[in-house]
Amino acid sequence: MTIWNLGSINADMIYDVPHLPGPGETLSANRLDRFLGGKGANMSVAAARAGTRVAHIGAVGPDGRWAQDRLTEYGVDTRYIAGVEVPTGHAIIAVDAQGENNIILFPGSNHAITPGQLGQALSSAERGDLLVMQNETNLQVEAAEMGRDLGLTVCYAAAPFQADAVKAVLPFLDFLILNEVEAEQLRKVTGQLVTDLDVEHVIVTLGSKGARYYHRGAASDFPAHKVQAVDTTGAGDTFTGYVLAGMDRGMPMAQAISQANRAAALMVTRHGTADVIPDLKEVREAQFD
Repeated sequence: MTIWNLGSINADMIYDVPHLPGPGETLSANRLDRFLGGKGANMSVAAARAGTRVAHIGAVGPDGRWAQDRLTEYGVDTRYIAGVEVPTGHAIIAVDAQGENNIILFPGSNHAITPGQLGQALSSAERGDLLVMQNETNLQVEAAEMGRDLGLTVCYAAAPFQADAVKAVLPFLDFLILNEVEAEQLRKVTGQLVTDLDVEHVIVTLGSKGARYYHRGAASDFPAHKVQAVDTTGAGDTFTGYVLAGMDRGMPMAQAISQANRAAALMVTRHGTADVIPDLKEVREAQFD
């Protein structure tokens, strides 16, 4: 089976700062690192490192060939990534001493994916494959509708949250993942609790508290492992990639979520994004208190 990821590809510029800057504040950073990132790229790398086949559908600019090469190195099928003239997307990320962050995102080439490119990629998909999207590219609704018509399991990570984008794809979804803030935002714009949604699988991530899984409205809680977090960037994407890989490999959802919790716990102990996502061997061998 294959996970098809209509996903963003970014250069993540991560600044280590003593605290997150406030309005009008000029702040000196202690360090700057550049990582492969974007919610899409992070999820593709996580799923590949979790042991499943991932085909990434996306775009990079003339300055982004290194990112495509990096994805290939990490085991992602990059044949469906287009080279375009629009600059590659990037994110400016500030991370404080407690591991909390804020992010400025420039979409760039992530919004230059064409319908023809999407259709060509998904023409190779097989019934039962997974299709995942995030709100960092164009063509989300087109992909969701196409995925449903092809018999794919259509998955959506509702971040960065935008009410209209989520409402537009909801009718096509089999799986929705969002954090508790996004779940509340969705309730405000739709008037529906997550238990009311006509989506078979819903996961609400709860940060350091773990995750809550709803199967047709019935809830199950999965507590997080206690670790010393140094950087929460990419932890949610790592969790999602591992959950999707577990689904693709036929794991019971409880097992897939438990494994994803372990991966996310390891991820927050590391500085960086896609380049430091743990592989399956590390996740299985990790020791937690």
